[in-house]
Amino acid sequence: KQSKNKVYILLNKPKDYITTVADEAGRRTVMDLLEGVTQRVYPVGRLDRNTTGLLILTNDGEFSNCLTHPRYEVEKVYLVGLDKPLTNEHAKQALEEGVQLEDGVSQFDSITFVPHTQNKQVHVTLHSGRNRVLRRMFESLGYDVLKLDRVSLAGLTKQGLRLGMWRHLTRDEVEELKQNGLK
Repeated sequence: KQSKNKVYILLNKPKDYITTVADEAGRRTVMDLLEGVTQRVYPVGRLDRNTTGLLILTNDGEFSNCLTHPRYEVEKVYLVGLDKPLTNEHAKQALEEGVQLEDGVSQFDSITFVPHTQNKQVHVTLHSGRNRVLRRMFESLGYDVLKLDRVSLAGLTKQGLRLGMWRHLTRDEVEELKQNGLK
């Protein structure tokens, strides 16, 4: 049962915000966007400074662990903007064999080309939560990632949530996420 003091927030993170509670260098953090939130919450996982998109913040440690632990295989979907068209060969490699990185092989669960973008934009689905894994995968294939936007996280989307805005997760959303993660 969801207790009164547990807080679950979905944020659409803009670029140039650090995913941390406080920054020694005085840079803007995602906490600066949570106007009106009085409870202490923490980001679940990370999005690097130049990555935009969905981020969950909560004060529920067990819930946070379910979203970040590899065993729960939380699905993330990103819109990736590249400096040049992605070849079918590279897309196929990243899907089937994976890409060798210094911390092991990573692969996409699915990849789809965004229509009318000359194959410079793709939607990528993956379950890996490794640090900067998408940027590193594309870089090792010879591409620069110009834009990275997490458009879906554990089935939640940005629908109705403009950049820099946040909302509380509904009780149903929280329950569904807990049921999916705590099998």
